[in-house]
Amino acid sequence: MTLDQLRIFLAVAEREHVTRAAEALHLTPSATSAAISALEQRHGVRLFDRIGRRIVLSDAGRSFRTEARKLLAQAEQAERMLEDLAGLTRGHLRIAASQTVANYWLPPVLARYRQSYPGIELQLRIGNSEEAAQKVHELEADLAVIEDRCHDDLLEVHPLASDHMKLVRAAGVASLPFDPATQSWVLREPGSGTRAIFDHWLAAQGLAAGDLPPVLELPSNEAVRAAVEAGAGASILSELVVAHSLESGRLSVLEATLPQRPFSLLRHRERPFTRAEAAFLALAKAAGG
Repeated sequence: MTLDQLRIFLAVAEREHVTRAAEALHLTPSATSAAISALEQRHGVRLFDRIGRRIVLSDAGRSFRTEARKLLAQAEQAERMLEDLAGLTRGHLRIAASQTVANYWLPPVLARYRQSYPGIELQLRIGNSEEAAQKVHELEADLAVIEDRCHDDLLEVHPLASDHMKLVRAAGVASLPFDPATQSWVLREPGSGTRAIFDHWLAAQGLAAGDLPPVLELPSNEAVRAAVEAGAGASILSELVVAHSLESGRLSVLEATLPQRPFSLLRHRERPFTRAEAAFLALAKAAGG
């Protein structure tokens, strides 16, 4: 069993699709299928079930996936140790980030890091705050930058900056009475830092999600902002997300007492703190003031 076979197996297992896994790994589908077949034949086990044109993990494949992740994480940790011994001249850094951070706050930090350490390859994965933290927990990312509080004891938290939230709706309806219990809402999905702020604010109004009319849930800040601009309802979004819409008059701010939320960097407590990670943390803290 080789590390390449493990990487190919996990890529196919994650997508349950040979062609997509091959594209992600920059391989041909035939080479990807051959690697899986060789692994199955070598150990006499079926890792995937082929159902028509579909490929799904077998029971054995699901069990092996956990161990494969551990083995690959250990190999990557050994590689990072060697890269760290070489200083900041070469290596790679895997970063997971929540959407608001990744799209609005993080790009200048990444640009400065790239300029300062061109030998370090940066990889960015974007999800919501919960997903980004989970990537670090499972050793699939070295660092995460999120806009929510982290309650995972295995993760070390470094505060970076504060984010200001705004309660907004389309400018054309700004003069209408506002009642949170009857207002139409456009919201991010549960698990996002933006949704957590809304839920906290709603509880402070003496309301629960079940007290509201059916809400429109969308998977990105940009989709929420566009729907609010179109008059679909109100929302609570980061000032970073709505700044241009407020300046152009497409959105209006409603009075509300909203908490600031932290931008934080997360790393796994049980992993060595590499020079590449320490350099990124220093730049991120400098960006946060």
